[in-house]
Amino acid sequence: MILAALVFACSKSDSAGGTTPAPVNELSGPIQKPVSGYGADGKNKVAVISFASPAYAGKNVDIFYPAGITAPVPVIFYCHPFGGEDSTGNMGLYEFIAKKGYAVVFSPYPTLNVTVDQRYNCLWLGFKKAVTDYPTIIDTKKAGFVGYSFGGGAAISLAWRGFVTEGWGANGRFVFTHAPYYSYQLTDSMLQTFPSNTKLLTEIYDDDVINDHRMAIDIFRNIAIPAAEKDFLLVKSATIAGYNYVADHSLPNSRTAFDAYDYYAIYRLLDGLIDYSFNGSANGKNTALGHGSAEQVTMPSYNGQTLPALIETGTPVPLYLQSKYLYSCGDASNPRVSHCN
Repeated sequence: MILAALVFACSKSDSAGGTTPAPVNELSGPIQKPVSGYGADGKNKVAVISFASPAYAGKNVDIFYPAGITAPVPVIFYCHPFGGEDSTGNMGLYEFIAKKGYAVVFSPYPTLNVTVDQRYNCLWLGFKKAVTDYPTIIDTKKAGFVGYSFGGGAAISLAWRGFVTEGWGANGRFVFTHAPYYSYQLTDSMLQTFPSNTKLLTEIYDDDVINDHRMAIDIFRNIAIPAAEKDFLLVKSATIAGYNYVADHSLPNSRTAFDAYDYYAIYRLLDGLIDYSFNGSANGKNTALGHGSAEQVTMPSYNGQTLPALIETGTPVPLYLQSKYLYSCGDASNPRVSHCN
């Protein structure tokens, strides 16, 4: 569960007391990022405020947000993967969200020598302190949780805590989980009591050999979100003009490439999901939760070569044996092992 490292530096101050991050790496590969519509960069400049993590000594929680805001904005809480303790690893995503006019909170947890409960606690306490200490930036009436790998599993129970215990997202809420690891601190009762306005998008990668797809399938099947308000997508690898677009566990901002798959298979869908969840946009729903619509599954082309369409289903089933994966659903360490069949 490795996350990429991108170059990051802070420079000039923002009027709210934050700093402006340096641009992330340029895209690799022949297909460029979208120039309009969902997935295209927003117009806002990005500021970041950092403060000491309340539960992880020596580490900072980062809040990325649109520079110069005069009122709080909706918020996305990001649950990072195992080993991704520094926000530089997925800078492209945080900048994308802030450019679109929203805040995103990155809260680190330790990689080694701690329990899963301690990791979840680090995530949560960082999120909670950001909300408590920065009400002029963060508006929790519209809130989403995004999680990848270990964070993809964690996002489910933390979202439930935020939505149900704290009341975040009363005017709009969603969860976007991709390539998720095991989900801890999560009961079947919790899955059955997500608020009725919650939206869910689940995404897996065909060449992932780290996290068994069954973990994603379990949550998708058992969460009490209406079928119309959730969707499940599979991304497949391809080669375009000699460049490999790889749909494996390192797809988001991998160490070897930050490419069109980040923009078209992740940012574009998230953009639509946010717009639908927070603003009620029908176009956003058709893009993120389109149940196989052309707007949802169609991928871009280059010189007559097209990336494979995303594969959508409302009734996902495992495609591969558990032995394919480093972390299989049936492993005894999975607290939801009884749901693997």
